[in-house]
Amino acid sequence: MVLRLGTRTFADDDLLVMAIVNRTPDSFFDRGATFDLSAALDAVDRAVAEGADIVDVGGVKAGPGTDVDPAEEIRRTADVVVAMRERHPDLVISVDTWRSEVAAVLVQAGADLINDSWGGVDPALAEVAAGSSTGLVCTHAGHLPPRTRPHRTGYADIMADVVRAVTGLAARAVALGVRRDAILVDPGHDFGKNTRHSLEVTRRLGELVGTGWPVLVALSNKDFIGETLDMCPDQRLEGTLAATAVSAWLGARVFRAHQVAATRRVLDTVGAIRGDRPPLVARRGLA
Repeated sequence: MVLRLGTRTFADDDLLVMAIVNRTPDSFFDRGATFDLSAALDAVDRAVAEGADIVDVGGVKAGPGTDVDPAEEIRRTADVVVAMRERHPDLVISVDTWRSEVAAVLVQAGADLINDSWGGVDPALAEVAAGSSTGLVCTHAGHLPPRTRPHRTGYADIMADVVRAVTGLAARAVALGVRRDAILVDPGHDFGKNTRHSLEVTRRLGELVGTGWPVLVALSNKDFIGETLDMCPDQRLEGTLAATAVSAWLGARVFRAHQVAATRRVLDTVGAIRGDRPPLVARRGLA
């Protein structure tokens, strides 16, 4: 399926990097490094230079923490979206929010994609996407409320639950008027899942790809990587890139990442191995 987001059209063999820029003071990975507007915009410029196709801006930490009301979330994100659109007219701008009132403001500010990481807890979010010709990410969050962690979560079949939940959300979005070619599905690694669940979802990703919906994976430095290797967040790059390569080979198309340049190189290598892109240089054995 061709994917159309903002002014961009992506073929089904394109492997896309979605860079993460957090306007939060308490991010688990960057610890507030891009909370300041100028730092956030520098990070956007750097991500674009390193090969990001999409930049995802969020104003609320995913995990438990200080309460952030909708007005504060808008205050943290709207100005950076406006500035991003001015600096990079053709960049696909994504906003990470589960709140329809926040999404409505950010779409007006210039966002092209609403990244709903919490599995449709606000049904009106899809209506915002439909009314604005904006794309939508439909995520499996283990049926939990926002900013909560799983506790002794169990599934009869984790991948069946993922497929059922995200395809249901995607079908509802289409029925509301969201363009089919602007919808992605995300299995939601770590969201409502323990480490074994996230590893199984990765291993069985082909089942989600097989639904025909473009698949986004958010793997970057997550806890399932940390527990697999017993590593803290700043030591999880190699594990993240291994999971990225596996997911790309199994058919995922969009990769949400903190480290853009390394992710871009991994995806370009996978694309070359698959035969979807030629080597940038081919001299060896030809002279």
